[in-house]
Amino acid sequence: MIRAIVTDIEGTTTSVSFVYQVLFPYARTRLAAFVQAHGEEPAVRAQLDAVAREAGRPLDDGAAVAQLLAWMEEDRKVTPLKALQGMIWEAGFRGGDFTGHLYPDAVRGLRAWHARGLRLYVYSSGSEQAQRLLFGFSDAGDLTPLFSGWFDTHIGPKRVADSYRAIAARIGLPAAEILFLSDLREELDAAREAGLDTRWLVRDGGPPPGAGHVQVRDFDAVHW
Repeated sequence: MIRAIVTDIEGTTTSVSFVYQVLFPYARTRLAAFVQAHGEEPAVRAQLDAVAREAGRPLDDGAAVAQLLAWMEEDRKVTPLKALQGMIWEAGFRGGDFTGHLYPDAVRGLRAWHARGLRLYVYSSGSEQAQRLLFGFSDAGDLTPLFSGWFDTHIGPKRVADSYRAIAARIGLPAAEILFLSDLREELDAAREAGLDTRWLVRDGGPPPGAGHVQVRDFDAVHW
């Protein structure tokens, strides 16, 4: 019996185009000014120090910004980058520059599952702060009360089975009672290796036949 659902965001609850055409450019164009204005604040400084550690060399603020921009171009899932993007996006969400895109079927599914008593969680490469902002300032309003918890790459990489074992331990349920939703095979493979049930969201196009996971077009088709 499934008692908890963990969902990815990009390509699963949220359009990939919203992430790449709205969120990423917004952060990219404001990164240098943000670091200049807030670089001495403890939370920001901690992430800039983490950039240097990740890069493996000392970096002044200008070099840190250059490294962050390079990671953005490479679409790297680096924890300090995701944290700083979340800080920048907060101003955009709170200022009304955009709202968080959610597929209508995802909204229906999340609300219905919550009403049935299932515990809902997010696991995304985006920071916990960014996750809360997207669902808190979504097209459908504030959906954060639906969720019991949030996981980002602090718990581990999304393509590693140990990350899902850690999530199951944090949730406090047997892995077999947790359903993971994603649009990426490598994440689903890792979750299944850890014992979670899986559903592959194939909203645009689709994976090859026999890919090893139950495939669904939207949240309306998720059953167990």
